[in-house]
Amino acid sequence: MQLRYNFRIYPTPGQQIALAKAFGCARVVFNDGLAARHAARTAGEPYIKDSVLQTRVITMAKRTPERAWLSEVSSVVLVQALADLHTAYRNFFSSVAGKRRGSKVCPPRFRSRKDNQHSIRFTRNGFSLRSNGRLYAAKIGELKVVWSRELPSQPSSVTIIRDAAGRYHASFVVEIASEPLPAVQTEVGIDLGLASFAVLSDGKSVASPRFLRHAERRLRKAQQSLSRKSKGSNNRAKARVKVAKAHTKVADTRRDWLHKNSTTIIRDNQAVFVEDLCIRGLARTRLAKSVHDAGWGMFIRMLEDKATRYGRFFAKVDRWFPSTRLCSACGVISEKKPLHVRAWTCVCGTAHDRDMNAAMNILAAGQAERLNACGGAVSLPSSRKRAPVKQEPAESDRRSLVGISAVHGREDVKGRVRAGRTLCAS
Repeated sequence: MQLRYNFRIYPTPGQQIALAKAFGCARVVFNDGLAARHAARTAGEPYIKDSVLQTRVITMAKRTPERAWLSEVSSVVLVQALADLHTAYRNFFSSVAGKRRGSKVCPPRFRSRKDNQHSIRFTRNGFSLRSNGRLYAAKIGELKVVWSRELPSQPSSVTIIRDAAGRYHASFVVEIASEPLPAVQTEVGIDLGLASFAVLSDGKSVASPRFLRHAERRLRKAQQSLSRKSKGSNNRAKARVKVAKAHTKVADTRRDWLHKNSTTIIRDNQAVFVEDLCIRGLARTRLAKSVHDAGWGMFIRMLEDKATRYGRFFAKVDRWFPSTRLCSACGVISEKKPLHVRAWTCVCGTAHDRDMNAAMNILAAGQAERLNACGGAVSLPSSRKRAPVKQEPAESDRRSLVGISAVHGREDVKGRVRAGRTLCAS
């Protein structure tokens, strides 16, 4: 397993100039390679191979007066910039061919010198860790690193990053072995929301921190100050950095909070189940700012990565599973409920909290899928069988239930769907 360890670095003024040159040269090589492939495609020529492109835009370009200054930076930086271009093209081709998971990937685009974040990468032959605790980078020098922890193994590469706020970081890639935690008996289902960030099936509730909402006043004043500065002036550049620092503080605080809570959940539970939310779709609604502020996607990725690292089980429940409308006591699916309805009572007489009921249903559905390796129907224990209820599901519910009876319910011979049941581990 590979992990990244990020540390703050403090280059001297001379090293900052050398880093700026390296950032610029890496950008130029990337753009030259992209332009060469665009020209070859326009002319109807075959795709330029990686080795041929490297010779053309790096080795031969250094011998020309227009690109002679490429020799002022390490060749490792230039080769890695071109490797990023190759990776971008491979991802694009895999996406077009349908071999790559996730959303479609666009072809690589030209990099701009006006971008507020820059990075360069060194492999093992371009950097080293000195005995005095400093990081040596080729043709840059020894960089001061603030070590917050020791690296678990020898890094295979390091990426030096300058973010929008003007801070410098060194990101090391290290190889580590999995570190299984002692097994525990508890499993949990998580319902993510906005009123409460997360409600767990064991009764715990995590309040939403709303970092962006709390910082809106400071951000608004910084944005107003930026908008009043003349474009291209030094004062506008200073105001832009202030805005970037304000946003960086919010992002860092949110990331730290998500790390702490995700670690706690993984440490205390053997299996974790969450709903497979369509975050990108929710980010296009009127709740977009709150959805982005919550950081659901980052939280789910942290849970998944830490579960793999610490030997826990993590799974996502189908987003079409009616966790909110399904009664966790009798299994009846009720009508749709608007967001302002936070509590409801089932026909069986059970009073439900909206989020807690959803978390319990997510746990039950996740356990059913985990224990049922063959994908067949999971029967309920005799103690969980319920008396028949007269309420019939709606037509939309009937369509959603067909084909996933292992989680929602059964379909009889005539195609009518009976009310679903909550499946739990026996």
